[in-house]
Amino acid sequence: MDIKEIQNLIKFVAKSGASEVKLEMDDIKITIKTGSEDKEPTYLQQMPMQGQMQQAMPQQQQAPAAAQEAPKAAAGDSQESSPDESSKYITVKSPIIGTLYRKSSPDKPVFVEVGDSIKVGDVLCVIEAMKLFNEIESEVSGKIIKVLVDDSSPVEFDQPLFLVDPS
Repeated sequence: MDIKEIQNLIKFVAKSGASEVKLEMDDIKITIKTGSEDKEPTYLQQMPMQGQMQQAMPQQQQAPAAAQEAPKAAAGDSQESSPDESSKYITVKSPIIGTLYRKSSPDKPVFVEVGDSIKVGDVLCVIEAMKLFNEIESEVSGKIIKVLVDDSSPVEFDQPLFLVDPS
């Protein structure tokens, strides 16, 4: 199993509502716990997993790829009118998969707004991954030009989050 297959398995387990899943293959043993241990355990057993896993993974990966192409095409159309303008901005991308939050708690203000000046080390947002909140810090100084992701949205690895004007 590669890392993408494991990540897809984690997403599937989280959506299924199961509190714990154990998967054992030839040389790999994986246990996934979701933290909802107050539920009664659900037992599913399926023996020939390897062939089905290989068939199921490409189908799951095709849907997100199609969903990502549409926003890229729409964003590409708006950027085609001024290619020099978009090339001067730095794109801050997600270092992990998870849920993005623009503020530390519901009653607090957002970390950054469009127009805010930032410097290296400033917290831009937090991304929750497996019940851990990871602060995403700026690696550049500049001004926030655009916020590309809504609050409480799922994000993928390397997904653009913010546009920053370094000048």
